[in-house]
Amino acid sequence: MKNATLRQLKVFEAVARHRSFSRAAEELHLTQPAVSTQVRKLEEHAGLPLFEQLGKKIHLTPAGAQMLQSSREIIQKFQEAEEAMAQYKGVSGGRLNVSVISAGDYFFPRLLVEFAQRHEGVTLNFGVCNREELLAQLRDNTTDLAVMVRPPEDEDTVAEAFAPHPYVVVAAPTHPLAKTPRIPIYRVIREPFVVREKGSDTWNSMAQAFGGNLGGLNVAMEIRSTETIKQAVMAGMGVSFLSAHTVSRELQAGSLAVLDVQAFPLMLNWFVVHRRAKRLPPVAQAFKNFLLADGATLIDQALGVRPAKPAAPRTATRSK
Repeated sequence: MKNATLRQLKVFEAVARHRSFSRAAEELHLTQPAVSTQVRKLEEHAGLPLFEQLGKKIHLTPAGAQMLQSSREIIQKFQEAEEAMAQYKGVSGGRLNVSVISAGDYFFPRLLVEFAQRHEGVTLNFGVCNREELLAQLRDNTTDLAVMVRPPEDEDTVAEAFAPHPYVVVAAPTHPLAKTPRIPIYRVIREPFVVREKGSDTWNSMAQAFGGNLGGLNVAMEIRSTETIKQAVMAGMGVSFLSAHTVSRELQAGSLAVLDVQAFPLMLNWFVVHRRAKRLPPVAQAFKNFLLADGATLIDQALGVRPAKPAAPRTATRSK
């Protein structure tokens, strides 16, 4: 094992975490053959197979399970060393590790650009993922900060609200309900709904919005991609419950319409989250302060919308 590299360990850890070479390649911005090559080299160094394939799924061998534990310990030590060095660099020259749920993909790059312009020399490591992956990153300490709508209830975390996040029911502009005022919830749930997958932040927010009416929701399709959902709604395949931030451009262009449903929009918040015991590097602390001070205004500017009324601010510290 003396010739194994940190790169090989990181690639192996990603494959083991996803149980997928293709998903690891996507996360690491590598080709799938490159990922396979790195894993094969690590197996050659170990002298043992680390994965086995049963049907279409891959599984860790006993040696692979031990390698995963050791790899994470080694990667963690390198991260701790990197964070310790970052303390001496301050903000400029630091590396910002931040991840956001998919709804934030519509504005978050603008915030990162603005932050980088204010702090020259900052290196950005930015990821977009679903809620499950984001929680895993917090657990595994592979991100300094996570930006999400629903902070974990059962994690040792600190969560601070920095911007309002409205959710709306959208339809094609030609939909029969598009110009109907004050639509009762019992009426709208009879429409065919194109929804995000169960467990996503959007699904959980929809469950909150519809409450006891959720069981009567007419789910026509469940799709993991917000972009695909928007196209389906524009094509007249149904209505959908989505973050207003993800449809701002379509609303401005007139290709989608917000239905006037009673008790909507649902007003939630964007939260910046980190582990409570996490010693934030100066650059991460600076970015957190930046979000708390200017995040709401910059999101509105990025999306070209009027400032929304925030939900009740909330600062939460949670311990197991």
